[in-house]
Amino acid sequence: MKADNKRNNNGIFLKLENIKKYFPVQKSLIDQIFAGKIDYVRAVDDVTIHIKRGEAFGLAGESGSGKTTIGRLAIGLETLTEGTVIFDGIDLGKLTAEELRKLRRRMQVIFQDPMASLNPRMSLGDAVMQGLKIHYPEKSAEHRDMVLTLFEKVGLTPPLFYYNKYPHQISGGQRQRIVIARALITRPDLVLADEPVAMADVSVRALLLDLMVQLKKEFDLTYLYITHDLATAKYICDRIGILYLGKLAEIGTVQEVYQHPMHPYTKALLAAVPVQDPKKRRTEPMPKGEIPNSINPPSGCRFHPRCPIAKKDCAKKEPILREILPGHIVACHYAETNL
Repeated sequence: MKADNKRNNNGIFLKLENIKKYFPVQKSLIDQIFAGKIDYVRAVDDVTIHIKRGEAFGLAGESGSGKTTIGRLAIGLETLTEGTVIFDGIDLGKLTAEELRKLRRRMQVIFQDPMASLNPRMSLGDAVMQGLKIHYPEKSAEHRDMVLTLFEKVGLTPPLFYYNKYPHQISGGQRQRIVIARALITRPDLVLADEPVAMADVSVRALLLDLMVQLKKEFDLTYLYITHDLATAKYICDRIGILYLGKLAEIGTVQEVYQHPMHPYTKALLAAVPVQDPKKRRTEPMPKGEIPNSINPPSGCRFHPRCPIAKKDCAKKEPILREILPGHIVACHYAETNL
């Protein structure tokens, strides 16, 4: 299958179908001999997500829930253990390495830590221009002007002032704008935003989120937005999926999930969001303990050891995702009790 720019007009832009990603646990030779089997970290375990063109879809959950791994699988940075990823009608698993490389211009990443993702020995202009050199070498005469124009669009003005500077010479918020510019320079269709404002000061987070919303409209982008902060997800996302230990717990529109959460885990995450008025603090109990080991996940519902409403059958029978309300899907045996 050829990687080209042909657009699929059926509405669903990115399909993740029953995807799994298991990482083998590194052991010494002696441990492997005595164990008699290979253990795996079940980072992503049978997840299905459909994202529409132009949508901002959020993935939220605690550290270790599988959010970043799903993002990397979605753009081909990790190979699937099982399942399929369909990007605009193209099955990524059937592409050759060269075909996938050409498709990269249409899917880009905004990384969490700009200092870790930017080359400290490369000027800001060269860092953003690198994508153009790889994917559009025939337009080399226009590269500099394209970079300067994008600098203005992400709020780095005057652009010439930043062009020859290095990452250590600018602020954290400005570095994150550079990372955003680098992701957009190839004019992608899909942007994986992996905790894009987590490293920024609280004072500039709202500015960066405003910028992302503005750029989404201007460049007709589709976002896969990964976060542990439900406050920022509410600001930028259209729909959201709640992940727990490699599985989806709840999916729905942001408005529906935030106003009528049905899964106990979703309720706990929302209870952890700070509110300005002390009189309106939520009183839902927080889950006890920590997220279990994904090498040997709990039987039945994976959340049951921490769930405040768990019953005996929760430890035996794994819940399936069910549509409780239109567009609101929950994996909980007792979701109806939370209506």
